[in-house]
Amino acid sequence: MRAIKRTIGFILSHPLGKKHPAKALMRFAYWQLQSRFSTSRFIVKPFIGNVKFYAAKGLTGITGNIYTGLHEFTDMAFLLHFLQPEDLFFDIGANVGSYTLLASGQTGANSITLEPVKSTFEILSKNIELNNLQNKVQLINAGAGAQAGEIRFSADEDTGNHVLAENETGKTNTITVPVITVDSLSIDHPALIKIDVEGFETEVLKGMAVTLTLPVLKAIIIELNGCGERYGFNEMEIHKLLLSHNFKPFTYDPFKRTLTELNTFGNYNTIYCRDIDFINGRLQQATAIKIMSETI
Repeated sequence: MRAIKRTIGFILSHPLGKKHPAKALMRFAYWQLQSRFSTSRFIVKPFIGNVKFYAAKGLTGITGNIYTGLHEFTDMAFLLHFLQPEDLFFDIGANVGSYTLLASGQTGANSITLEPVKSTFEILSKNIELNNLQNKVQLINAGAGAQAGEIRFSADEDTGNHVLAENETGKTNTITVPVITVDSLSIDHPALIKIDVEGFETEVLKGMAVTLTLPVLKAIIIELNGCGERYGFNEMEIHKLLLSHNFKPFTYDPFKRTLTELNTFGNYNTIYCRDIDFINGRLQQATAIKIMSETI
């Protein structure tokens, strides 16, 4: 019951859920019935345009899209408005692939996509195959860090799976995963990077020192929500690092297609941008998308 209340709270506070509460709640109710009585674990659901995904009960990283169109509305809409077919997108900590599906399935950009947990990676792979995106998406079953190697990871926390901190000694369902650096990924250069690594962002950024200097990299969507404290990291240092590379933190209004600069990073995902005139030009010229009866 607590989980249902939390989900309903998410729906009613979501920008599209607030505009269309009856539709969003009907989607939620239908999914509860469908997922409970289906004879298959995975159910194909529509996403944006012709893009689809496999959903299953408990996959919170993707089922939020069923209820509200775009689970992380601001950041996903920014990606949809910014990316173009000639771009390369890095999805670091992809989970089952919502952002990659939008990047390569809807905008037509190429993606390099990392997900360390094998069971999650298998669903991610199914989503790429479902949309025939094998030629546009390079999937890598690995985590990202400051240097290549291996690291211990939780394996049963869905979107909360993370690198184990030194004091996390009581967990039983853990795995060892390979780790690579972002700088090692490609001779091509990303226009946009999404980093969602549950507090391990400091180490990821250490491994992308060269990538941060590339002029083609215009924006980074990064989750800074305090999880870095489990490793003794100070997220304000991440903010200072990105500022030193001429990135500034913004929030995005998809309805108006406007970026508003922030004084610091937000409570969850923050969009760091540089070359704002270039980005604004793309945002204003992007093709409109219909989501939950809204055109953005």
